[in-house]
Amino acid sequence: MSPMLVIPVGSTEQHGPHLPLDTDTRIATAVSHGVVERLVGGEWLVAPAVSYGASGEHEGFPGTVSIGTAALRLLLVEYGRSASNWASRLVFVNGHGGNVEALAAAVALLRYEGRDVGWVSCSAVDSDAHAGHTETSVLLHISPGDVWTDELTRGNTAPLAELMPRLRSGGIAAVSELGVLGDPTTATAAEGERIFAEMVNGCADRITRWQPDRNGMLI
Repeated sequence: MSPMLVIPVGSTEQHGPHLPLDTDTRIATAVSHGVVERLVGGEWLVAPAVSYGASGEHEGFPGTVSIGTAALRLLLVEYGRSASNWASRLVFVNGHGGNVEALAAAVALLRYEGRDVGWVSCSAVDSDAHAGHTETSVLLHISPGDVWTDELTRGNTAPLAELMPRLRSGGIAAVSELGVLGDPTTATAAEGERIFAEMVNGCADRITRWQPDRNGMLI
């Protein structure tokens, strides 16, 4: 039987003064490994992560490297075409919201071409937007040595819908001097363990059901 492949998709972008540039990639990778431990039936493998994504909204901060939506879409399409030569099913596990447009377009095309491909996002209920309580808690759980706890500072905690007009025109820098949306000072490793489990369980459940929508997102 051909193996089935889980591909983490992350980003390289600023995450405030306290989190590493590869935060999204670390989360997507850790969730992917957690998912594979839960899946039954067939041989599931975790691929090396796609670690650059569409992060243009973060380019006001040093360290961010964005390849943009068009390039990411093309990369994912060619990745899917190649890996499908030997893997019977592919699922992209996304750790960065800016990648969604590229994932939806790429997976929709791959499925149109007859390949068995889907995608899911690492999500949890009531998450804050960026480098706040949610991501900081998860990193304290999976990579505690890489969280600079002496740099934890509250960011912009206004609702994302309220920030979107300025964010669209000026990026994260227009709404947060630190590059943080949310409050990392409330983060704990115990909370990170709970959120991480929610992400793993949610992704595993959607992969097990395998009900892709018109863009290949598993629901």
